[in-house]
Amino acid sequence: MARRDKRHKEYLFVDGYNIINSWERFKDSKRDNLEEARNTLIDIMTEYKHYSGIEIIIVFDAHLVKGNSGTKENHKGLKIIYTKENETADQYIEKQLDALGRTRKVRVATSDWMEQQIILGRGGTRISARELEAEIFNEKKMVNRKRAVENKKNDLLIGRLDEETVRKLEKWIKKNK
Repeated sequence: MARRDKRHKEYLFVDGYNIINSWERFKDSKRDNLEEARNTLIDIMTEYKHYSGIEIIIVFDAHLVKGNSGTKENHKGLKIIYTKENETADQYIEKQLDALGRTRKVRVATSDWMEQQIILGRGGTRISARELEAEIFNEKKMVNRKRAVENKKNDLLIGRLDEETVRKLEKWIKKNK
């Protein structure tokens, strides 16, 4: 997938704990260290945002935390929401869909069947946890393939240069690091 056109901004809401509970890679860490699982998911989604161009919002339930007024963080352009007391991630996402769903392309990553039906009814599209994992994997594979082709092209171009020019380039690169 290429970077998305800014005029047709796409939003992806990720139900954080639903994804953590669905992906095999989190099987052990969610039990042993939930914070580590959250941070790993945030890192994965940050990287995905970088190469996909999608506006990604991860929503974590914090509705059982007494006195919690909810928090919003920004991590390298990725939005992270911790819901307020008595507000679930589903409720937060539904409110956002009401505001954006009919005018923007909005997808929601969750494997909760009931939530998927609500999403569709409010103008969004749904993507299951497994579909999201496959999409991220495939996009990353495509980016790596593209990078390998670019590196090969660069190697060919450098191979055409005489030794003196190559030495000057290497010196310049070291100087400008």
